Amino acid sequence: MRVATLGYQTWGHRTLQALIDSDHEVVLAITHPKSEHVYEQMWADSVADLAAENGVPVHVANKPDDAFKAALAEAAPDIIVANNWRTWLPAEVFDAPKYGTLNIHDSLLPKYTGFSPLIWALINGEEEVGLTAHLMDEELDAGDIVLQRSTTVGPTDTVTDLFHRTIDMIGPITLDALDLIASGRTDWTPQDRSQATFFHKRAPQDSHVDWSWPAEVIERFVRAQSDPYPNAFAEFKGRRIRILKASVSRGHYGGTPGRVFIQEDDGMVIVAGPDAWSGKNKGLRIERVRLDDGSEYTAAEFFPHGGGYLT
Repeated sequence: MRVATLGYQTWGHRTLQALIDSDHEVVLAITHPKSEHVYEQMWADSVADLAAENGVPVHVANKPDDAFKAALAEAAPDIIVANNWRTWLPAEVFDAPKYGTLNIHDSLLPKYTGFSPLIWALINGEEEVGLTAHLMDEELDAGDIVLQRSTTVGPTDTVTDLFHRTIDMIGPITLDALDLIASGRTDWTPQDRSQATFFHKRAPQDSHVDWSWPAEVIERFVRAQSDPYPNAFAEFKGRRIRILKASVSRGHYGGTPGRVFIQEDDGMVIVAGPDAWSGKNKGLRIERVRLDDGSEYTAAEFFPHGGGYLT
């Protein structure tokens, strides 16, 4: 098939690479311009550079303006494949090709529609994450499902681990979904929109720890923001500390959420939970931190004794 791509960052790059390596004819690659947004500077392999290196026409745009639509019309694709395209598309774009537009989304739809699905899924303790190849319609990430692939979330997995596992699934699911579409099948699976959850773009304040959360949630929150993502952070005595490694305490600790309490094994326990006064909660055992100047410390180095509060 003649394929045009809409893609950005490493997600779009992997999609385009798979199509270039396939028997499909890639007739156009549309991508966004480079961004200064922190989440768009990570995993930022260039779609434009990859296309140019392989003789694929490139169009750079933030939204589907007249120049965008003209480039797409001239390319005359049989299908569009989108991955990490970050602005709204009208029906005149996604319905224009013979087979419409196939979107690759990094969640098991209908859950985790929108942005940063791997981070939110890990915070929420999901047992698996994955990719969905679906046909695009007028509602964000809501079209009929062509194919889904999943991977199990382990008890110590970080979001970086999940990124690498799901990014390796992009090429296979894209090509397999195109094969199904080319076969003439149309019996796709409608999404149960009553089960849909929609998440917003993340901003720096979304990484701020709330010590009234249960320790189990905060521990996942830390793993959901492993390097190179903006780390989970709190303030201590006027300084921001980024929590690089943490675990749930063995013991139960009571008091006020955020209290720097007691050493346990190689970590410092922080009182946590919505009813911390009861003494029935586990605490969060911080094991390694980083300051804004880049210096890193073990918990024993940074917290030589209990006392004070993380806010």
